Amino acid sequence: MWQIFFRFLTLGLVSFGGPAAHIGYFRQTFVNDLNWLDDKHYGSLVALSQVMPGPGSSQVGFGIGYHRGGLLGGLAAFIGFTLPSFLLLFVLAISSAQWLDSDLFQGVIHGLKLLAVVVVADAIWIMFNQFCEDHLAKVLMVVSAILLLLSPTLVMQTSLLVLAAIVGAMCLSLDNKRPISPNQTGKPLAYGWLISFAVLFIIALVAMQTDTKLAVLFGQFYQAGSLVFGGGHVVLPLLESAVGGAVGSDRFLTGYALAQAVPGPMFSLAAFLGAELLQESPLIGAIVATLAIFLPGFLLMLTALRSWDTLNSKPKIIGALAGINACVVGFLIAAFYNPVFSSAVSSLQDLIIVVLGFTCLKLLKPNILLLLIGFITAGVLPLVVRY
Repeated sequence: MWQIFFRFLTLGLVSFGGPAAHIGYFRQTFVNDLNWLDDKHYGSLVALSQVMPGPGSSQVGFGIGYHRGGLLGGLAAFIGFTLPSFLLLFVLAISSAQWLDSDLFQGVIHGLKLLAVVVVADAIWIMFNQFCEDHLAKVLMVVSAILLLLSPTLVMQTSLLVLAAIVGAMCLSLDNKRPISPNQTGKPLAYGWLISFAVLFIIALVAMQTDTKLAVLFGQFYQAGSLVFGGGHVVLPLLESAVGGAVGSDRFLTGYALAQAVPGPMFSLAAFLGAELLQESPLIGAIVATLAIFLPGFLLMLTALRSWDTLNSKPKIIGALAGINACVVGFLIAAFYNPVFSSAVSSLQDLIIVVLGFTCLKLLKPNILLLLIGFITAGVLPLVVRY
Protein backbone atom coordinates (compact mmCIF):
# COMPACT_ATOMS: atom_id res chain seq x y z
CA MET A 1 0.00 0.00 0.00
CA TRP A 2 2.86 2.36 0.80
CA GLN A 3 4.43 1.65 -2.59
CA ILE A 4 1.15 2.41 -4.39
CA PHE A 5 0.67 5.60 -2.38
CA PHE A 6 4.26 6.78 -2.91
CA ARG A 7 4.23 6.15 -6.68
CA PHE A 8 0.99 8.08 -7.14
CA LEU A 9 2.10 10.84 -4.78
CA THR A 10 5.21 11.32 -6.92
CA LEU A 11 3.05 11.58 -10.04
CA GLY A 12 0.65 13.94 -8.24
CA LEU A 13 3.55 16.34 -7.67
CA VAL A 14 4.67 16.53 -11.32
CA SER A 15 1.62 15.64 -13.46
CA PHE A 16 0.92 18.93 -15.20
CA GLY A 17 -1.03 19.08 -18.44
CA GLY A 18 -4.49 17.71 -17.66
CA PRO A 19 -6.12 14.28 -18.13
CA ALA A 20 -4.56 13.45 -21.50
CA ALA A 21 -1.07 14.03 -20.10
CA HIS A 22 -1.89 12.05 -16.95
CA ILE A 23 -2.83 9.02 -19.08
CA GLY A 24 0.61 9.22 -20.68
CA TYR A 25 2.39 9.52 -17.33
CA PHE A 26 0.48 6.51 -15.96
CA ARG A 27 1.29 4.34 -18.97
CA GLN A 28 4.98 5.18 -18.84
CA THR A 29 5.20 4.54 -15.10
CA PHE A 30 2.96 1.54 -14.50
CA VAL A 31 3.10 -0.29 -17.85
CA ASN A 32 6.57 0.47 -19.20
CA ASP A 33 8.65 1.10 -16.07
CA LEU A 34 7.06 -0.94 -13.27
CA ASN A 35 5.18 -3.55 -15.33
CA TRP A 36 2.26 -3.57 -12.87
CA LEU A 37 -0.12 -4.36 -15.76
CA ASP A 38 0.12 -4.91 -19.51
CA ASP A 39 -0.91 -2.60 -22.35
CA LYS A 40 -4.16 -4.47 -23.00
CA HIS A 41 -5.36 -4.19 -19.41
CA TYR A 42 -4.28 -0.56 -19.24
CA GLY A 43 -6.15 0.25 -22.47
CA SER A 44 -9.26 -1.38 -21.02
CA LEU A 45 -9.07 0.86 -17.94
CA VAL A 46 -8.67 3.97 -20.11
CA ALA A 47 -11.65 2.99 -22.27
CA LEU A 48 -13.81 2.34 -19.22
CA SER A 49 -12.94 5.73 -17.72
CA GLN A 50 -13.97 7.49 -20.93
CA VAL A 51 -17.52 6.15 -21.04
CA MET A 52 -18.75 6.82 -17.51
CA PRO A 53 -19.11 9.89 -15.32
CA GLY A 54 -16.21 10.99 -13.20
CA PRO A 55 -12.62 12.24 -13.31
CA GLY A 56 -11.14 10.25 -16.20
CA SER A 57 -7.46 10.14 -15.27
CA SER A 58 -8.18 9.66 -11.56
CA GLN A 59 -10.47 6.75 -12.42
CA VAL A 60 -7.63 5.15 -14.40
CA GLY A 61 -5.31 5.68 -11.43
CA PHE A 62 -7.92 4.19 -9.09
CA GLY A 63 -8.23 1.18 -11.42
CA ILE A 64 -4.46 0.65 -11.42
CA GLY A 65 -4.36 0.84 -7.62
CA TYR A 66 -7.31 -1.56 -7.40
CA HIS A 67 -5.57 -4.00 -9.76
CA ARG A 68 -2.42 -3.83 -7.65
CA GLY A 69 -3.88 -3.86 -4.14
CA GLY A 70 -7.66 -4.22 -4.16
CA LEU A 71 -9.96 -1.55 -2.75
CA LEU A 72 -7.33 -0.22 -0.34
CA GLY A 73 -4.89 0.00 -3.24
CA GLY A 74 -7.40 2.07 -5.21
CA LEU A 75 -7.86 4.42 -2.26
CA ALA A 76 -4.08 4.71 -1.77
CA ALA A 77 -3.71 5.65 -5.44
CA PHE A 78 -6.47 8.26 -5.20
CA ILE A 79 -5.09 9.88 -2.04
CA GLY A 80 -1.52 9.92 -3.34
CA PHE A 81 -2.39 11.44 -6.71
CA THR A 82 -4.87 13.99 -5.36
CA LEU A 83 -3.15 15.14 -2.17
CA PRO A 84 -0.68 17.67 -3.69
CA SER A 85 -3.30 19.54 -5.75
CA PHE A 86 -5.80 19.38 -2.87
CA LEU A 87 -3.34 21.01 -0.45
CA LEU A 88 -2.22 23.66 -2.94
CA LEU A 89 -5.76 24.71 -3.87
CA PHE A 90 -6.92 24.68 -0.25
CA VAL A 91 -4.03 26.94 0.81
CA LEU A 92 -4.74 29.27 -2.13
CA ALA A 93 -8.42 29.40 -1.20
CA ILE A 94 -7.83 30.45 2.39
CA SER A 95 -4.95 32.82 1.70
CA SER A 96 -5.38 34.30 -1.76
CA ALA A 97 -8.23 36.58 -0.63
CA GLN A 98 -5.65 38.53 1.35
CA TRP A 99 -3.79 39.31 -1.87
CA LEU A 100 -6.76 40.21 -4.05
CA ASP A 101 -6.05 43.93 -3.79
CA SER A 102 -2.47 43.42 -4.97
CA ASP A 103 -1.89 44.49 -8.57
CA LEU A 104 0.73 41.75 -8.98
CA PHE A 105 -1.69 39.05 -7.83
CA GLN A 106 -4.39 40.41 -10.12
CA GLY A 107 -1.95 40.25 -13.01
CA VAL A 108 -1.10 36.63 -12.26
CA ILE A 109 -4.78 35.71 -12.04
CA HIS A 110 -5.52 37.52 -15.30
CA GLY A 111 -2.76 35.57 -17.02
CA LEU A 112 -4.12 32.29 -15.63
CA LYS A 113 -7.63 33.18 -16.83
CA LEU A 114 -6.28 33.74 -20.34
CA LEU A 115 -4.51 30.37 -20.09
CA ALA A 116 -7.87 28.81 -19.11
CA VAL A 117 -9.38 30.19 -22.34
CA VAL A 118 -6.66 28.48 -24.38
CA VAL A 119 -6.86 25.19 -22.45
CA VAL A 120 -10.66 24.95 -22.70
CA ALA A 121 -10.55 25.85 -26.41
CA ASP A 122 -8.03 23.06 -26.94
CA ALA A 123 -10.22 20.63 -24.97
CA ILE A 124 -13.18 21.51 -27.22
CA TRP A 125 -11.04 20.99 -30.33
CA ILE A 126 -9.85 17.56 -29.17
CA MET A 127 -13.25 16.38 -27.94
CA PHE A 128 -15.00 17.58 -31.09
CA ASN A 129 -12.64 15.54 -33.27
CA GLN A 130 -13.01 12.54 -30.98
CA PHE A 131 -16.75 12.50 -30.29
CA CYS A 132 -18.46 14.43 -33.11
CA GLU A 133 -17.55 12.57 -36.30
CA ASP A 134 -21.16 11.55 -37.01
CA HIS A 135 -23.60 14.17 -38.35
CA LEU A 136 -26.14 13.37 -35.64
CA ALA A 137 -23.44 13.80 -33.01
CA LYS A 138 -22.71 17.28 -34.40
CA VAL A 139 -26.42 18.13 -34.19
CA LEU A 140 -26.56 16.97 -30.55
CA MET A 141 -23.51 19.10 -29.80
CA VAL A 142 -24.96 22.27 -31.36
CA VAL A 143 -28.40 21.84 -29.81
CA SER A 144 -26.88 21.21 -26.37
CA ALA A 145 -24.68 24.31 -26.61
CA ILE A 146 -27.55 26.58 -27.73
CA LEU A 147 -30.05 25.35 -25.12
CA LEU A 148 -27.50 25.59 -22.32
CA LEU A 149 -26.58 29.14 -23.34
CA LEU A 150 -30.28 30.05 -23.27
CA SER A 151 -30.97 28.24 -19.99
CA PRO A 152 -27.76 27.56 -18.02
CA THR A 153 -29.32 25.44 -15.28
CA LEU A 154 -28.55 22.03 -13.80
CA VAL A 155 -32.05 20.85 -14.77
CA MET A 156 -31.36 21.72 -18.41
CA GLN A 157 -28.00 19.92 -18.31
CA THR A 158 -29.51 16.78 -16.80
CA SER A 159 -32.39 16.79 -19.30
CA LEU A 160 -30.00 17.15 -22.22
CA LEU A 161 -27.83 14.26 -21.00
CA VAL A 162 -30.87 11.97 -20.73
CA LEU A 163 -32.15 13.03 -24.18
CA ALA A 164 -28.71 12.54 -25.75
CA ALA A 165 -28.47 9.05 -24.24
CA ILE A 166 -31.88 8.08 -25.66
CA VAL A 167 -31.11 9.48 -29.13
CA GLY A 168 -27.69 7.84 -29.11
CA ALA A 169 -29.10 4.43 -28.10
CA MET A 170 -31.75 4.62 -30.83
CA CYS A 171 -29.67 6.04 -33.68
CA LEU A 172 -25.93 6.04 -32.99
CA SER A 173 -25.96 2.40 -31.84
CA LEU A 174 -26.30 1.39 -35.51
CA ASP A 175 -22.74 2.65 -36.04
CA ASN A 176 -21.35 0.89 -32.98
CA LYS A 177 -21.87 -2.81 -33.63
CA ARG A 178 -18.97 -4.76 -32.19
CA PRO A 179 -18.34 -8.50 -32.31
CA ILE A 180 -18.28 -10.30 -28.99
CA SER A 181 -14.80 -11.59 -28.24
CA PRO A 182 -14.45 -15.27 -27.23
CA ASN A 183 -12.71 -14.22 -23.98
CA GLN A 184 -15.68 -12.19 -22.77
CA THR A 185 -16.90 -14.21 -19.80
CA GLY A 186 -20.12 -12.32 -19.18
CA LYS A 187 -19.29 -11.41 -15.59
CA PRO A 188 -22.17 -9.50 -14.00
CA LEU A 189 -21.98 -5.95 -12.74
CA ALA A 190 -21.09 -5.48 -9.08
CA TYR A 191 -24.59 -4.32 -8.23
CA GLY A 192 -23.77 -3.52 -4.60
CA TRP A 193 -21.58 -0.60 -5.69
CA LEU A 194 -24.22 0.51 -8.21
CA ILE A 195 -26.88 0.53 -5.48
CA SER A 196 -24.54 2.55 -3.25
CA PHE A 197 -24.10 5.08 -6.04
CA ALA A 198 -27.86 5.37 -6.58
CA VAL A 199 -28.70 5.66 -2.86
CA LEU A 200 -26.09 8.38 -2.38
CA PHE A 201 -27.40 10.21 -5.44
CA ILE A 202 -30.89 10.28 -3.89
CA ILE A 203 -29.41 11.41 -0.57
CA ALA A 204 -27.53 14.16 -2.41
CA LEU A 205 -30.74 15.41 -4.04
CA VAL A 206 -32.47 15.49 -0.65
CA ALA A 207 -29.47 17.15 1.01
CA MET A 208 -29.56 20.00 -1.50
CA GLN A 209 -33.04 20.94 -0.28
CA THR A 210 -31.99 21.28 3.38
CA ASP A 211 -30.78 24.33 5.28
CA THR A 212 -27.55 22.68 6.43
CA LYS A 213 -24.58 24.12 4.57
CA LEU A 214 -22.46 20.97 4.80
CA ALA A 215 -25.31 18.77 3.51
CA VAL A 216 -25.97 21.14 0.60
CA LEU A 217 -22.27 21.17 -0.19
CA PHE A 218 -22.12 17.37 -0.31
CA GLY A 219 -25.24 17.21 -2.48
CA GLN A 220 -23.99 19.78 -5.01
CA PHE A 221 -20.60 18.18 -5.52
CA TYR A 222 -21.86 14.57 -5.51
CA GLN A 223 -24.45 15.46 -8.15
CA ALA A 224 -21.84 17.23 -10.27
CA GLY A 225 -19.49 14.25 -10.02
CA SER A 226 -22.34 11.92 -11.03
CA LEU A 227 -23.12 13.81 -14.25
CA VAL A 228 -19.70 14.76 -15.59
CA PHE A 229 -18.99 12.67 -18.68
CA GLY A 230 -15.56 13.34 -20.12
CA GLY A 231 -13.91 14.44 -16.88
CA GLY A 232 -11.42 17.28 -16.65
CA HIS A 233 -12.73 20.49 -18.12
CA VAL A 234 -16.27 19.17 -18.55
CA VAL A 235 -16.74 19.60 -14.79
CA LEU A 236 -16.61 23.36 -15.34
CA PRO A 237 -20.18 23.96 -16.63
CA LEU A 238 -21.78 21.63 -14.07
CA LEU A 239 -19.97 23.17 -11.12
CA GLU A 240 -20.59 26.67 -12.42
CA SER A 241 -24.32 25.95 -12.55
CA ALA A 242 -24.29 24.30 -9.12
CA VAL A 243 -22.18 26.71 -7.07
CA GLY A 244 -21.15 29.58 -9.35
CA GLY A 245 -23.86 31.86 -7.96
CA ALA A 246 -22.84 31.27 -4.35
CA VAL A 247 -19.12 31.72 -4.99
CA GLY A 248 -19.34 34.52 -7.55
CA SER A 249 -18.28 34.17 -11.19
CA ASP A 250 -14.99 36.01 -10.76
CA ARG A 251 -13.93 33.95 -7.74
CA PHE A 252 -15.13 30.76 -9.44
CA LEU A 253 -13.01 31.43 -12.51
CA THR A 254 -10.07 32.37 -10.28
CA GLY A 255 -10.29 28.90 -8.72
CA TYR A 256 -10.55 27.30 -12.15
CA ALA A 257 -7.53 29.27 -13.36
CA LEU A 258 -5.52 28.26 -10.28
CA ALA A 259 -6.49 24.61 -10.88
CA GLN A 260 -4.77 24.93 -14.27
CA ALA A 261 -1.58 26.00 -12.55
CA VAL A 262 -1.19 23.05 -10.17
CA PRO A 263 -0.35 19.41 -10.98
CA GLY A 264 -2.82 16.59 -10.50
CA PRO A 265 -6.52 16.11 -11.30
CA MET A 266 -8.74 18.97 -12.47
CA PHE A 267 -11.45 17.83 -10.05
CA SER A 268 -9.28 19.17 -7.20
CA LEU A 269 -10.96 22.47 -8.01
CA ALA A 270 -13.53 21.14 -5.51
CA ALA A 271 -11.05 21.80 -2.70
CA PHE A 272 -10.91 25.50 -3.61
CA LEU A 273 -14.68 25.82 -4.01
CA GLY A 274 -15.47 23.80 -0.86
CA ALA A 275 -13.26 26.08 1.23
CA GLU A 276 -14.93 29.13 -0.34
CA LEU A 277 -18.46 27.86 0.30
CA LEU A 278 -17.85 26.86 3.94
CA GLN A 279 -15.66 29.70 5.12
CA GLU A 280 -16.42 29.08 8.79
CA SER A 281 -14.79 25.62 8.44
CA PRO A 282 -12.80 25.77 5.19
CA LEU A 283 -10.83 22.55 5.69
CA ILE A 284 -13.99 20.52 6.31
CA GLY A 285 -15.63 22.17 3.30
CA ALA A 286 -12.63 21.34 1.10
CA ILE A 287 -12.52 17.70 2.26
CA VAL A 288 -16.28 17.09 1.87
CA ALA A 289 -16.45 18.75 -1.56
CA THR A 290 -13.41 16.80 -2.81
CA LEU A 291 -14.65 13.42 -1.56
CA ALA A 292 -18.17 14.09 -2.86
CA ILE A 293 -17.08 14.95 -6.40
CA PHE A 294 -14.69 11.98 -6.75
CA LEU A 295 -16.91 9.35 -5.05
CA PRO A 296 -19.50 8.76 -7.83
CA GLY A 297 -16.87 8.00 -10.46
CA PHE A 298 -15.09 5.53 -8.20
CA LEU A 299 -18.32 3.74 -7.25
CA LEU A 300 -19.19 3.35 -10.93
CA MET A 301 -15.68 2.07 -11.71
CA LEU A 302 -16.08 -0.56 -8.98
CA THR A 303 -19.47 -1.48 -10.49
CA ALA A 304 -18.12 -2.14 -13.99
CA LEU A 305 -14.45 -3.09 -13.60
CA ARG A 306 -14.99 -6.84 -13.94
CA SER A 307 -17.70 -6.72 -16.62
CA TRP A 308 -16.42 -3.99 -18.95
CA ASP A 309 -15.54 -6.33 -21.83
CA THR A 310 -19.12 -7.61 -21.95
CA LEU A 311 -20.67 -4.14 -21.74
CA ASN A 312 -18.33 -2.88 -24.45
CA SER A 313 -19.91 -5.30 -26.94
CA LYS A 314 -23.47 -3.95 -26.59
CA PRO A 315 -24.32 -1.45 -29.36
CA LYS A 316 -27.14 0.23 -27.42
CA ILE A 317 -24.84 1.09 -24.53
CA ILE A 318 -22.06 2.33 -26.81
CA GLY A 319 -24.61 4.37 -28.80
CA ALA A 320 -26.00 6.00 -25.65
CA LEU A 321 -22.51 6.89 -24.51
CA ALA A 322 -21.70 8.32 -27.95
CA GLY A 323 -24.75 10.59 -27.66
CA ILE A 324 -23.73 11.70 -24.17
CA ASN A 325 -20.18 12.45 -25.27
CA ALA A 326 -21.44 14.63 -28.14
CA CYS A 327 -23.73 16.43 -25.70
CA VAL A 328 -20.92 17.26 -23.28
CA VAL A 329 -18.92 18.84 -26.09
CA GLY A 330 -21.86 21.24 -26.40
CA PHE A 331 -21.71 21.81 -22.63
CA LEU A 332 -18.07 22.74 -22.91
CA ILE A 333 -18.77 25.16 -25.76
CA ALA A 334 -21.41 26.91 -23.64
CA ALA A 335 -19.01 27.11 -20.68
CA PHE A 336 -16.28 28.40 -22.98
CA TYR A 337 -18.42 31.40 -23.87
CA ASN A 338 -19.64 32.02 -20.33
CA PRO A 339 -17.86 32.26 -17.96
CA VAL A 340 -14.42 31.37 -19.40
CA PHE A 341 -14.12 33.71 -22.40
CA SER A 342 -16.46 36.47 -21.25
CA SER A 343 -14.75 36.78 -17.85
CA ALA A 344 -11.16 36.63 -19.11
CA VAL A 345 -10.99 38.47 -22.44
CA SER A 346 -11.79 42.14 -22.00
CA SER A 347 -9.60 43.83 -24.63
CA LEU A 348 -8.06 43.37 -28.06
CA GLN A 349 -4.73 42.76 -26.37
CA ASP A 350 -6.22 39.85 -24.40
CA LEU A 351 -7.69 38.38 -27.57
CA ILE A 352 -4.32 38.59 -29.35
CA ILE A 353 -2.60 36.84 -26.42
CA VAL A 354 -5.21 34.06 -26.49
CA VAL A 355 -4.91 33.56 -30.27
CA LEU A 356 -1.10 33.49 -30.08
CA GLY A 357 -1.21 31.10 -27.12
CA PHE A 358 -3.62 28.72 -28.87
CA THR A 359 -1.54 28.78 -32.06
CA CYS A 360 1.61 28.09 -30.05
CA LEU A 361 -0.10 25.20 -28.23
CA LYS A 362 -1.29 23.53 -31.44
CA LEU A 363 1.84 24.05 -33.55
CA LEU A 364 4.71 23.86 -31.07
CA LYS A 365 3.10 21.72 -28.34
CA PRO A 366 5.16 23.29 -25.53
CA ASN A 367 5.43 21.86 -22.05
CA ILE A 368 2.53 23.02 -19.88
CA LEU A 369 4.97 24.67 -17.47
CA LEU A 370 6.38 26.85 -20.26
CA LEU A 371 2.85 27.78 -21.28
CA LEU A 372 2.01 28.59 -17.68
CA ILE A 373 5.05 30.84 -17.28
CA GLY A 374 4.29 32.56 -20.58
CA PHE A 375 0.70 33.45 -19.65
CA ILE A 376 1.63 34.60 -16.14
CA THR A 377 4.26 36.82 -17.71
CA ALA A 378 1.69 38.18 -20.17
CA GLY A 379 -0.62 39.00 -17.25
CA VAL A 380 2.05 40.67 -15.12
CA LEU A 381 4.14 42.42 -17.81
CA PRO A 382 1.73 45.34 -18.44
CA LEU A 383 1.83 46.13 -14.73
CA VAL A 384 5.63 46.04 -14.65
CA VAL A 385 5.84 48.33 -17.69
CA ARG A 386 3.33 50.71 -16.12
CA TYR A 387 5.42 51.08 -12.97
